[in-house]
Amino acid sequence: MRLQEYQGKELFRRVGIPVVEGKVALTPAEAEEIARELGGSVVIKAQVLVGGRGKAGGIKLAQTPQQARTHAETILAMTIKGERVRKVLVTKAVEIEREFYLSVTVDRAAKKPIMIFSPEGGIDIEELAKTFPEKIIKFHVDPLIGLQAYQVRTALYQAQIEPTLIRPMSEIFFKLYQAFVQYRAQLVEINPLALADGKLIAIDSKFIIDDDDVPTELAGWEEEELAGSAEERAAKQAGLQYVKLDGTIGIIGNGAGLVMATLDVVALKGGRPANFLDIGGGANAEMMKKALEIVLADPNVHGLFINIFGGITRCDEVARGLVAAQRELGIRVPMVVRLTGTNEFEGRQILEAHGITPVTDMEEGAAEIVRQVITNKNTV
Repeated sequence: MRLQEYQGKELFRRVGIPVVEGKVALTPAEAEEIARELGGSVVIKAQVLVGGRGKAGGIKLAQTPQQARTHAETILAMTIKGERVRKVLVTKAVEIEREFYLSVTVDRAAKKPIMIFSPEGGIDIEELAKTFPEKIIKFHVDPLIGLQAYQVRTALYQAQIEPTLIRPMSEIFFKLYQAFVQYRAQLVEINPLALADGKLIAIDSKFIIDDDDVPTELAGWEEEELAGSAEERAAKQAGLQYVKLDGTIGIIGNGAGLVMATLDVVALKGGRPANFLDIGGGANAEMMKKALEIVLADPNVHGLFINIFGGITRCDEVARGLVAAQRELGIRVPMVVRLTGTNEFEGRQILEAHGITPVTDMEEGAAEIVRQVITNKNTV
C-alpha cells in the first residue's frame, strides 16, 4: 500500500517530524483559495504514486493565488507516467539552504531494517550510489532492540555533519524509525530532508505500507492507493502485487524476493525495469495472462523478462499461459523466460516451439532481455 505525499506527511506530523504547511486541492479554485490562506509564494505539487514529477512539470512555484490557480489547472490536466493527476498539494515555499536524504527500508537478505543516509539529497539516490558511493551511509537496525544512539552518531560523524545539526538530525532519525515501526512500513523515505531557516524539515515523503499488515488507523486510506495508475488498480483487483517503475523492461516473477532480485540483476546488466509484478506461488495460466495484460498496458515496456521458480507453480502450465497470451494479446515485444522447477524441461520445450526465448539462469536471462531490447530499439 503506497501513500500519496500528503498522506505520508500526515504520518510524519503524527510522529513529530516537521513538514511544510499545506493542504490538498481537487480543483484550481481550491488551489487558489489555499494559496490565499497560506500567503506568500506557494508550491503546487502533483499527487501521484510515481517518481519524476518535477521533470514532468508536475511541481511548480506560484507567486500569487491567481498563478497558483493557473498552475493547478495545468497540473490537474496532466498524466505522469500513465497516472492521471487528480489532486495537488499546495504548500508554502521555503528557502532551502541544504538537502539531505534519509530512509528506512527492509533488507530482506539480512532480515533486518536498514537505515540509509546521505548528506546530499534531492536527487536520485540510485544514481548517487553509482557515482559517489562514499556519500551513501547504511547501517542495520536490530529489530529486537531498535535504533541505537551510537549508530546515529556514527553515521552523522561519518557524513561530517556539523555539530550544530547533530542533535536535531538525530531526532529525525529516531522519529523516522518510529514511523517505520509504528505504521508497519516496508519503506519510509524523506528526500529531501531540508535545512531551511536553520531548521530541518521534510520537503517530500514516500511511504510503502505492508499490504498484509495495514494498521487499523490507515485502513480507510486504501482507496487513495486505488487512485494510482490503471495498471495498479487492475493488479489489485486481480490479487497481484504490482508497482509501476519508469524503465522499459517488464518484470514478472513468482515471489516478492525473486522479483526484487530480478529487478537488481536487470539493472546490473544495464536495463531499466518498468515494474515490479509478483504473480504469487500458485499462479496458473489465466493469472499469467492477466499479469502480461497489466505489464503491457504500459506503453514504455519494450521487452519482458519472466522469472519463474516452479514449486507449487508448474513450469509447463506457465509456459502454456505465456503461449496463449502471446497469441491472444498479439505480443510483439521480445520475451525472455527463465523456468526452473517442476516440469521445467517441458515448459522450455513449449516456449521454444513458439519462438519465446527460454533460459535456465537469472543472470543469463537478464543479459539476454537487455540485449534483445537494445537490438530491437536499434532496428526500429
